[in-house]
Amino acid sequence: MKRGLLLIDRGSREREASEELDIICQGIKAKGDYVFTDYCFLEVEPPYIEDGINKCLKENIDSLTIVPYFLYPGRKIKNAVTDVMKFQKDTKVKFVVTKQMSMHKTLVDVVENRISTTLKENQITLTTDEVDVIIIGHGSKDPNAQMSLDYIVNELKDSYRNVSRCWLEIEQPDIFEGIKKCEKDNPKVLIIVFYFLHEGAHVKTDINNDLIPALKNSNMKNTFITKHIGTDEKIIDLILERAREVENAN
Repeated sequence: MKRGLLLIDRGSREREASEELDIICQGIKAKGDYVFTDYCFLEVEPPYIEDGINKCLKENIDSLTIVPYFLYPGRKIKNAVTDVMKFQKDTKVKFVVTKQMSMHKTLVDVVENRISTTLKENQITLTTDEVDVIIIGHGSKDPNAQMSLDYIVNELKDSYRNVSRCWLEIEQPDIFEGIKKCEKDNPKVLIIVFYFLHEGAHVKTDINNDLIPALKNSNMKNTFITKHIGTDEKIIDLILERAREVENAN
């Protein structure tokens, strides 16, 4: 069977986000058994879903694996799947849709890697049980999205002195409240994790608009920020795992 794979990303106008998606698609193509791999965006910027699907259907494939490339379940994923399936009735190519990326140990491993890398880069020699961590997520009213980030927090709690989370927008605690809570814990070192897939506007600008003044207003001296999730090889493996789950079931 000739398969293609299409990532559906939320969308970003930032060049870095598209560059990261190109790298991820190349990694999937190198490791997976696909005629081609590509990506499209749900919103913000073309190529949109219709563009992505139409491009895929011009390829010589029997099946198209569609991956909602999101860290959280929620309304946007439901909208993406609904939009995709509108095209199924007009083609003989079989569509299979994977789960999103959430609630998986791989994401815990990636976050731990980001933390350990940040500690090494800044020559911090404390043991992990002397390190505090706060994870900044996007924010969503969907309780399943909140549960997805809580899963990461709970998986890390045994490894660090304190682990908490806050949100960029929509939900509470926000970044200001999250940093205030961390300050009350009087950390020796605070590692701040940007739990975002891409180096988009949120990572480059929006988080820092709140985070920088929040840190300036605190008494904490040793605070360090991790890299976002980006093009980690483990993320490519997770995408392939999600793809195989539905391909093997069909």
